[in-house]
Amino acid sequence: MVLVGTVGGGDVVRGNRNILDFRWGRLLTFFLLYVTEGVPLGFTATAIATQMRRAGVSVEMIGLFVGSLYLPWSFKWVAGPFVDLIRFGRFGHYRPWILTMQALMLLSLGAAALTDFVAAFALFTGLVFVHNMFGATQDVAIDALACRVLTESERGLANGMMFAGAYVGQILGGAGVLYLSGWLPVLHQRYGWIPDDFRATFVIPSLVIGGVALFVTFLVREPAEPKRFHAESDPSEAATGRGSYRRVVLAAVRELQQYVWTVTRTMFGSVQALLALAFALLPAGAFALSLSLQTNLAVELGLKDEEVSRLALYSGLISAGGCVLGGFLSDRLGRKRMLALFIVATTVPTLWFAAQMQRHGWVMPVPPDLPDRPAPPQALVAAFWTATLSFSFVHGLMFGTRTALFMDVVDPAVAATQFTAYMAVLNLTTSYTSAWQGLALAHWGYPTTLRIDALAGVLGIAVLPWLRLGAQASERSSEAGARSDERPALAGSEAD
Repeated sequence: MVLVGTVGGGDVVRGNRNILDFRWGRLLTFFLLYVTEGVPLGFTATAIATQMRRAGVSVEMIGLFVGSLYLPWSFKWVAGPFVDLIRFGRFGHYRPWILTMQALMLLSLGAAALTDFVAAFALFTGLVFVHNMFGATQDVAIDALACRVLTESERGLANGMMFAGAYVGQILGGAGVLYLSGWLPVLHQRYGWIPDDFRATFVIPSLVIGGVALFVTFLVREPAEPKRFHAESDPSEAATGRGSYRRVVLAAVRELQQYVWTVTRTMFGSVQALLALAFALLPAGAFALSLSLQTNLAVELGLKDEEVSRLALYSGLISAGGCVLGGFLSDRLGRKRMLALFIVATTVPTLWFAAQMQRHGWVMPVPPDLPDRPAPPQALVAAFWTATLSFSFVHGLMFGTRTALFMDVVDPAVAATQFTAYMAVLNLTTSYTSAWQGLALAHWGYPTTLRIDALAGVLGIAVLPWLRLGAQASERSSEAGARSDERPALAGSEAD
């Protein structure tokens, strides 16, 4: 097996069994951990960005701020080697990483709450950037822990619940905080100790992160870690005085050498690894109705701010449900089969809406401030709502299943680095997809861009039949490991 499929049940938490010993305990744990990732992202990208605009911050500066939020997530793979190699003895491997990052997220969020995001924009942006660095590193450790403890039969549902948790977190941190901010004056008038300043809402993401850290992460006990590399001495043992300095260095060098080779082999050293990389570089289905094209259309079609917020709320909830259902179905009916079906399903609302736009003559982008701009037909506005919400559902189906597929192919010895690298490639795919769609809109208009998006989205299906998952991938990994046994530094590797 590529991933560890069982969890030891010997750990005890205050007289009770470890929550990771139970199927629904594992699922709920990773759902809540992902909520902590979604809440601050929704809070900063939606709620704070909205308040910045109301406070008179320019759209250019807000664009810079929002762009800085996602930058750490695009480069979180850098943290992978550190998360994989640095362990904390009896405290566990990934749990201390998660707990430490959650504490640092709280500290950076508290510092940002004390900073005026208008008068000290650069400082505030820097603090939020650092906050997202901690969040991205936490994500690396969470994914690596998931790769270790989830069984093969539950990975699809677990990934669906994890991304559903992220969606729920973004909804709570974005739309939820904006809704609550409107009640701050009323609450201040009724309860004088509650401030009516927007910065009071910083307590919401702080309570969510702190609550999960205290009642979930702190209580989790990792199973005993399988020995990944056969070395003469464990660096952690030598560091406690049970070995010489020279043995510490040699053991660390051997482990790092093993690690680097394993990463290289698992990412680039086989046809299967290259196929997985190729699949990650191709868009998994249509994407336009979830990117900037949707935002542009919402403004052009005359949706008010509250309508845009409501659309985002409904879309997030529907996508979250789709993530869970998609993961569940892929566990039962086959990962590749269901993923191919979900990819095709994303093209249906996309192509349908392209036809509706062509029918109503809304082809090229129309500036919102254009004098005598045409009034959008109500039928087209209704079609936009229908297409966006239906797309949110099938996109959620695809999202949870695709992530589970990449969890199926990673090597547990380097889970943090390999899985995170795949996720970074997926972010790159989303980035270049958004870029070419912006150019296409300006040259060819909405209907043509939507059709090209649908066509490009199904290309990855050609790669799926050739990918080997689960036991098949393990067999291929074992064969590759056997061929590499002549390398002295890799003798006895347990990468498979």
